[in-house]
Amino acid sequence: MQRGDSMFIARQPIFDRSMNVYGYELLYRSNEQSTAFGQASALTSTATVLGGLFEIGLKQIVGDKRAFINFDYEFLMSDAILLIHPQTLIIEVLETVQVDDALIHRILELRKLGYKIALDDFAENISDYPIVPMSDIIKYDLMVTPLHTIKKDVEYAKRKSKFLLAEKIETIDDFLLAKEMGFLLFQGYFFSKPKIVAGLKTKNTVSSVYQRLISELREEEPSYQKLADIISMDVNMAYRVMKVSGQKAKDKKTIRDALTRMGLKELERWVSVLMLQELSKDKPQELVKVSLIRSKFGELIAANSIYAKRKYEISLMCLFSVLDAMLDLPMEEALEGISLSEDVKKLLIKQEGDLITIYQIIHCYESGECKDLKEALASIKLDPEKLFQSYLEAIKWSDEVLANV
Repeated sequence: MQRGDSMFIARQPIFDRSMNVYGYELLYRSNEQSTAFGQASALTSTATVLGGLFEIGLKQIVGDKRAFINFDYEFLMSDAILLIHPQTLIIEVLETVQVDDALIHRILELRKLGYKIALDDFAENISDYPIVPMSDIIKYDLMVTPLHTIKKDVEYAKRKSKFLLAEKIETIDDFLLAKEMGFLLFQGYFFSKPKIVAGLKTKNTVSSVYQRLISELREEEPSYQKLADIISMDVNMAYRVMKVSGQKAKDKKTIRDALTRMGLKELERWVSVLMLQELSKDKPQELVKVSLIRSKFGELIAANSIYAKRKYEISLMCLFSVLDAMLDLPMEEALEGISLSEDVKKLLIKQEGDLITIYQIIHCYESGECKDLKEALASIKLDPEKLFQSYLEAIKWSDEVLANV
């Protein structure tokens, strides 16, 4: 991306039926004044996105998964699409695209080159829409076309061996219903919300080892010896501390040596990551990844804003922002036994308080809905140019952390 270009790119996960990530839809906007991702001029924005992705490397954003990107008529007809390999890119044909003979011919060409074609926000008559036969994936926005209104279309698509993608799934119940109807792909942040059943308590609890570690780390003067004593009670954790500390085998002496090398702030974050991994064993791996991305993204936003002195506190706040979903408990109950500042608890439980702006900026990036981003950035004195690079760095950091725990 060119210097001074405030293009923002974010991603939304797309899951398969087993809740594994199949790919990411890439959302983009031209600047901090746009009200939503994807709202800039389609040609200009897509060109900037493709150029930027080619320059920085798409792998940094989607890893080994598929990238779903929107294309309008003019860009579908261009050769810039060829910048991205067909095994990575899934071409989403915008619902506003005018279908003519030239477009049909172009889509057939792209399919011969190996590209998969998705019809975005589909709301047409499926049996006679001219590019349905050459499409691979049909996306239904459940806010526009609720599941009960498309039962016949779903059956038709299944008979024609089309992949059906349900977009804007809000809850686990919506996911299960769409899955039962025959959808194969699912998009939305439904996985990051708790499924709370009245009268039932989750079997998962924050173990005493993690609670004791976090409590000691929150002391005014944490003791490395006390931390080492707590960790030594858990063989698995002791092994991981020695491994993550980065010491060579011949230099390994004691757990305390490893902790000193790691540092208190890094240890606090690492312990929190291990705790979240343990609590989310029965949840999608993407849930842990979201918490890690939020953690680093929040820290970097804070570090470059008026909240620089509180960056570690904000990092921890963002890390625990999906704890309710991991435990399937209301957030207030999920946070019981965890030593956090009152500001952090107020934000996580009530979405109120001094830290709300950073929380809103992160939510904006995830949801693609940003009505007041310019004002939010200005209020915390954050340079818009740093936002996308911080997001990229957060994705990279989360991948590295997961590879080492």
